[in-house]
Amino acid sequence: MKKKECPSCAMKIDAKSKVCEVCNYEFPGQNKGLKWAAILLAVFLLLLYLWW
Repeated sequence: MKKKECPSCAMKIDAKSKVCEVCNYEFPGQNKGLKWAAILLAVFLLLLYLWW
C-alpha cells in the first residue's frame, strides 16, 4: 500500500486518502468537479449576457 505524508502533521497515511486521519487536513484536488462546474457556469452566464 502506498503512503503519502501529510503536510500539516507529517504522518504517513494511505495515498488514496483525501483527509488526514490524525489532523483532518484536507488534501487539495477534492473539488475539481465543483471547480469545473463553476467555470462552465461562468462561461455560460457570460455568453448569455453577451447574447442578450
